[in-house]
Amino acid sequence: MSKIVKNLGLYLVLVLAVVTMVNTYLTPEEVQNNYEEISYSQFVKELNAGHVKILQIRNSTQGGEISSATIQGELENGQRFLTYGLDVTGLPDKATAMGITVTVEAPQKNNWVMTFMTSLFPTLLLIGVWVYFMNNMQPGGSRAMTFGKSKAKLFLDTKPKATFADVAGCDEAKEELQEVIQFLKDPEKFKKLGAKVPRGVLLVGSPGTGKTLLAKAAAGEANVPFFSASGSDFVEMFVGVGAARVRDLFEQAKKYQPCIIFIDEMDAVGRHRGAGLGGGHDEREQTLNQLLVELDGFDDNASTILIAATNRPDILDPALLRPGRFDRHIVVDKPDIKGREEILKVHMKDKKFADDVDVGILARRTPGLVGADLENLVNEAALLAARHDKEKIEMQDLEEGIERVMAGTERKSRLISEHEKKIIAYHETGHAIVAKILPGADPVHKISIIPRGHAALGYTLQLPEEDKFLMSKSELMNRITILLSGRISEEIIFGDITSGAANDIERATQLARQMVTQLGMSEKLGLVKLGKQREEIFLGRDISEERTYSDEIAYEIDKEVKTIIDTCYENAKEILTLRRGLMNKIANVLLEREVLDAEEFEKLMNEEEKESKPDELEKIPELPDLRVDFVPNSGKDFLA
Repeated sequence: MSKIVKNLGLYLVLVLAVVTMVNTYLTPEEVQNNYEEISYSQFVKELNAGHVKILQIRNSTQGGEISSATIQGELENGQRFLTYGLDVTGLPDKATAMGITVTVEAPQKNNWVMTFMTSLFPTLLLIGVWVYFMNNMQPGGSRAMTFGKSKAKLFLDTKPKATFADVAGCDEAKEELQEVIQFLKDPEKFKKLGAKVPRGVLLVGSPGTGKTLLAKAAAGEANVPFFSASGSDFVEMFVGVGAARVRDLFEQAKKYQPCIIFIDEMDAVGRHRGAGLGGGHDEREQTLNQLLVELDGFDDNASTILIAATNRPDILDPALLRPGRFDRHIVVDKPDIKGREEILKVHMKDKKFADDVDVGILARRTPGLVGADLENLVNEAALLAARHDKEKIEMQDLEEGIERVMAGTERKSRLISEHEKKIIAYHETGHAIVAKILPGADPVHKISIIPRGHAALGYTLQLPEEDKFLMSKSELMNRITILLSGRISEEIIFGDITSGAANDIERATQLARQMVTQLGMSEKLGLVKLGKQREEIFLGRDISEERTYSDEIAYEIDKEVKTIIDTCYENAKEILTLRRGLMNKIANVLLEREVLDAEEFEKLMNEEEKESKPDELEKIPELPDLRVDFVPNSGKDFLA
C-alpha cells in the first residue's frame, strides 16, 4: 500500500509539472497566427487614420469590470496586428461608427484552478521533489523523518532456528552462554537468590570462528525474541542519528522482554573515544555515549541481554568493557583438532559422501582453519564432485578443497618456461628435503609446481601431526632453515639465485626478529622485550613500532638477527650439499609428475637413505629446547 501511495505522489508531481509547463511556455495563439505586436499609441494612430479594417477585442475582468483588453485585427494592407490596452470601454462604439467590423468577446471569469497551479506550483514541486528523494535516499525506502528509527531486524514469529547442536568446536563458549539462556527461560529462579545475570556478553574471536552463529543459537535455545543489528547500522552522515537509533532499539526491546539484542561488528560503533577526527562531537562517539547510557540504565528487573561480537577487542572503549556493561567476555577461539572434526561433521551431515572419506584425517590436515574455512572446504569439494558428475563426494575432492582454501585455485593455464619450471622444482625440492631431515619439523604433505592463487608458482605443504600452541627455540630455528632452503637449492644446482625466495626471506627475517626482540631468545641481549607496537586506533590496522631502545641496541639486534639467519643458512646448505643427488632425483620426478604426495615423497627419501652411509645423514647441530608462549602460523610455504 505504501508503495502505491509513493508512486501516486510521483505521478501527481509529474502531471502538475506538465500542466504548468504547458500553461507557462505554450506559444500564444496570436504569435502562432503571425500577428505583429505594435504599441497602443500606434494602434490609435492607425485607427484615426481609417487604416483599420477588422478589429477584435478580447477582454479580461477584475472585480466585475473591464480593466484591460487584448486588441487584434487587420489593416487595409492585410497586415495583422496585436496590442494591449487599459480602460477601452468606448473603443467598440467608436470603431463601429467608423464602419470597422468589430468583434468583442464576452468577459471570462477568472480560472482559480490555473491561478492556483501557476502561482503555487514551484513551491509544491520543490516540496514534492524533496520528499521523494528523502524517502528513497536510505536503503529499504525508509521515510524522511525516520532517521532515528532503529534498523535492527526483529525475529519474533520467525525466531532463529539454530541451536547449540548446530554450533561445534566451541564447547567452552556454549557453556558460558548457558547461564544467559537459563536466565531468559526462568528469570525468577535467579531473582529469588538475588543473582544478577550479565547485562552484556561480548563474543571475541577471529573472523569466521562462528560468533554470529553462536548468538543466533543462544536465541534459538532460549526461544525468545531476537533483535539483530550491525554496528554500522547506527552510524550515519547526520550527527545524532546513531544515538537516536540506539535509544529506539532499547525502547523496542523493552516491549518484547525477555529478549536478546545482538550487535555484530561492535568495533564499528564502540571504538575508543578521543581517537576520531571530530573530537567529542564525532557521530561515532555520540552513538557510543548513548550505548553506554542504555547499558548502564537497564532496569534491575529488565530481562534484556545484549550480545555483541567483535574481532578487534583491543580498540574498544574501556568504559564499554567494564563490569556492569559487558560483564562477560567469551573467547571464541580457532578450533582444535577435535573441534574441527565436529565442525566438519555439522557441515557434512546434509551431503552424500563416499566410504573412503575420513573426517579425522581431514581434521588433522586443516590446522589453523576456522569454521567458515571448513564450511567453504566442504562446499568446494561438493562443487568439484558435481563438476565431474559424481554421485558422492570422495576423499580426493575434499583433499582438493583443502588446497583450494589454503593455497588457492590451480592455474594450469599459466605459461611457464621449462627453465623456470626446473628452478621451481628444485626450489620446492629443497624445502621438502630439509623439512624431512630436520627433527621435529612438520611432515611434508604435498609438493607441487602447479601455480596456485595469484602469486604462488609452487608450494610445499607441511601439515603438523597435532595442534601446537608453544614452539621451542630449536623448532623456530628449524622453520627458518626450511624457509631458506629453497634459495640454497637454487644456488647449489644453478650457481645463481632468483627472486623466487622473496617471500621466504621476508618470513624468515620476521621470525628471527621476533625471536630476538619479543621472545627473549638471544643470549647476548637476554630476556628483554625490545620495542613496542603502537597502533593508531582510529586508523584501524596501521601499526608501527615504537623504539624503546638506543641506537647501540638496534645495531646489536640487527647483528643477532643476521647471526640467526646465517646459522640457519649454513645448516640448510650443509644438508642439501650432502644430498645433491637426492635433490636431482626428486626434482626430476616432480618435473615429470608436477605433484608429489606424502607417500611418493617418503618412498623416494627412504630409497636414498638405504643407499647412503649413516654418518652422512645426520650432521645437524643440536639446539636448546627453550619453550616460549608463541602461536605459530599455518604450516604452508609458497614460492612468491
